[in-house]
Amino acid sequence: MPAPLHGLLTGLALIVAIGSQNVFVLRQGLRRQHVLAVVVVCTLSDMVLISAGAGGLGLLVEQEPQLVHVVRWAGAAFLVGYALLAARRALRPTGESLETGTVSDRGGGVVRVSLAALALTWLNPHVYLDTVLLLGSVAATHGTGRWAFALGAIAGSALWFSALGFGARGLGGLLSGPRAWRVLDGLVAVTMLVVAVMLLTGG
Repeated sequence: MPAPLHGLLTGLALIVAIGSQNVFVLRQGLRRQHVLAVVVVCTLSDMVLISAGAGGLGLLVEQEPQLVHVVRWAGAAFLVGYALLAARRALRPTGESLETGTVSDRGGGVVRVSLAALALTWLNPHVYLDTVLLLGSVAATHGTGRWAFALGAIAGSALWFSALGFGARGLGGLLSGPRAWRVLDGLVAVTMLVVAVMLLTGG
């Protein structure tokens, strides 16, 4: 599989998983409040984090080529672990759904909304595992093509946040109940397992 497409699929598999950041972007889109600012903040944050992972771990593998096998298996292990978590959420839902109009997410100016988006991104410890460590390790297995992989992952981030924010009116109805999130988690689990297998087989 070409590195950019591999990056796109892997990035989407991680980003699409339900989380407070996704729900926040969707809520802002439903309210049509500073959607562009939120999408830009989330996308640029992912771009910085993914680039840091691809650059740092990629450089390490270039210096120590024998690490590529360790990185490949570590990346696959992370993907399988995340797939199992997504499958568990799909089979045993927590009841989480899209709820608009909560007190904690009431309006605010563009600065306040942008700061909230930054906090939901950078103060979440899982984001560093997802972007820097996991995507960085998978990117490193592509050698000199790691930046093409990173661009694919960044494109996936931009596509997803844009779809959530600007397509919220259409997606809001689809994602308004727990059942939709269960289906989404199921798709995420399958995608992650497929990407893990491809990583191990060099596909």
